[in-house]
Amino acid sequence: MLVENLICNFFCMINLNGILSSLKTLIVYLCFFICITSCVSNSGKRKTITFTNKIADDATPAVLKFILDNGIENISEIKFEKGIYHFYSDKALEQFVYMSNHDDVLVRTAFPLKNANNLTVDANNATFIFHGRMIPFLVEESEEVMIKNVTVDWEVPFHSEGLVVARNEKNKTFDLKISENFPYVIRDKQLVFIKDGYEHTVGEGILYNPERSAIAYNTEAYTPLWAFKRTAYENGTNLIKHKYEIDPRDPIYHHKLFEYCLEVEPLKPGLVRIHNHGKLMPNVGMIFACKGEHGKNRIAPAFRVTHTKNFNALNVTVHHAGGMGLIAENSHNLCLDNFNVTPSNGRMVSTTADATHFVGCSGKVILKNCTFQNQLDDASNIHGTYQKVVDVLDDYTLGVRMGHFQQLGFVIAQAQDTIGLVRLSESFFPYKKLTVKKLEQLNKRYQIITFNEKLPKQIKAGDLIENLQGYPELLVQNCVITNNRARGLLISTPKKAVIENNIFSTEMSAILVPVESGHWYESGSATDLTIRNNEFKDCSFSGYDQAVISFVTDDDNQNIAFKNIEISNNTFNTFDNLILDISNTDGFKFSGNKISTSGTWPKINPQNPAIRIKTSKNIVFEENEYRGTADNILETDKQSSPIKFK
Repeated sequence: MLVENLICNFFCMINLNGILSSLKTLIVYLCFFICITSCVSNSGKRKTITFTNKIADDATPAVLKFILDNGIENISEIKFEKGIYHFYSDKALEQFVYMSNHDDVLVRTAFPLKNANNLTVDANNATFIFHGRMIPFLVEESEEVMIKNVTVDWEVPFHSEGLVVARNEKNKTFDLKISENFPYVIRDKQLVFIKDGYEHTVGEGILYNPERSAIAYNTEAYTPLWAFKRTAYENGTNLIKHKYEIDPRDPIYHHKLFEYCLEVEPLKPGLVRIHNHGKLMPNVGMIFACKGEHGKNRIAPAFRVTHTKNFNALNVTVHHAGGMGLIAENSHNLCLDNFNVTPSNGRMVSTTADATHFVGCSGKVILKNCTFQNQLDDASNIHGTYQKVVDVLDDYTLGVRMGHFQQLGFVIAQAQDTIGLVRLSESFFPYKKLTVKKLEQLNKRYQIITFNEKLPKQIKAGDLIENLQGYPELLVQNCVITNNRARGLLISTPKKAVIENNIFSTEMSAILVPVESGHWYESGSATDLTIRNNEFKDCSFSGYDQAVISFVTDDDNQNIAFKNIEISNNTFNTFDNLILDISNTDGFKFSGNKISTSGTWPKINPQNPAIRIKTSKNIVFEENEYRGTADNILETDKQSSPIKFK
């Protein structure tokens, strides 16, 4: 429209003032056109805008106005000049969202990308700095979305840090020096960090080693802090009865019979003393990082993608987020290329939860050329979701319940999706498959599903359902996954998965292949997984007894959960013994791998073998090289078929 107006004004000038005068006017108009703050072109009904850094002091109003005025479905490209742009929550669009593996909250955004189609957001290597409780990119019910060339950070982070400057094991105290970057108050003898529209207590915390800029060795001996104890007095609480199952992890119930036992004493500005910690006192020189209580500290991921097809992120850096770097739900075909999660400004922490997370996604998930560092949870978690059958309402209809409070509101299926009925005591694989006719969400935890086919006679309350179409093929290639809390990759998909040419150094297992049905209710049994040409360096240094690569279930049975696994041509150079922990597996080949002991730290679990196998069969080892120092290379149970390490 702007170009059309310029041309129209030009011809009006011709009629009024003559050609010479009009040419001069046109030149002025063109100069103005080049220099204006934002330039909009109209090609048919699809619009493009370029924002310059003249809006950099608060870009939220201009960006949001353009999206809302034109409708995101009518926009093809949003561009930015290179620079630093600040986005404040005060004038952002607000909405309530249920987010899987996050807290369900009111959030604000400057990029409400709902019903977008063939949209590109190109920041031209600009840095976007956010202020307050915001989701930078909220992508919903869209197709063909590309976000590229952008760095995301927060002015005030959602976590806090303090340097341990003194410890007293006898008195059970340690002292924290806290910089002005992390303002705080002491309220009711508790340390409360004050943020931009947010605050948090000590809550979940962990130690970092500033010399390595990584999670500290054996941190589980020191953290998390023991913040709660059983209340000294209670009356009548045992009389409270619940007709239906409750989630004891839900914050509504979690601390109802507990009180704070930590006490914080101010010594001088920027220096506090922590009393009554129940574990070992942290060592001087370590940095204690904390993010508040579980159930209250995952409120602002950098990217939230849901019910979207063909999402791409290219050349993206996420320095921080109050949650995950990216959470994707019920989406199809996602590719992250050079998507990097790393801290900024000398902070130890990048994101306060996973770097990336994919729930109920399909098609292909591709992570390539990525760096995931210093996040306070896994690099990536790819899984489906179990829901529990609580009611058989009629021959075609089930009432089902979400298990974990941070999956509330998750839509497990849509019409015509294929649902598997699972009874894990009998098999990790479905005993029946049905197609969905309709799904009704009565509330955030309870849903009613009607099927096209009759329910089998053996179905009963307590069985689980999973969406058999809610799993993607997976490629993780040429990535660096280091210095973070928790695991590298959690892989729970029965589709083809390839993990190749990556570098791992993680606090817990580098790769965890689970079936998880009793806590997070994360479904998916790996049945076609290849792990090849990777480098594993000093993994599982947290203090937990975990292997570098683990195949585990949380159901104590001998049923097969994992099939067709190949681990080949990898290098393992780590300080502790346990490289592989294999259970409930049929068809496993471990070949051409090199294993050595690094000697970086003392072994935490010297009693372990290098490889532990139980309840498995058809396990093959060939052409491997072991130069480690474990007393026993291979340990098996009676249920596993005879195996030799070669």
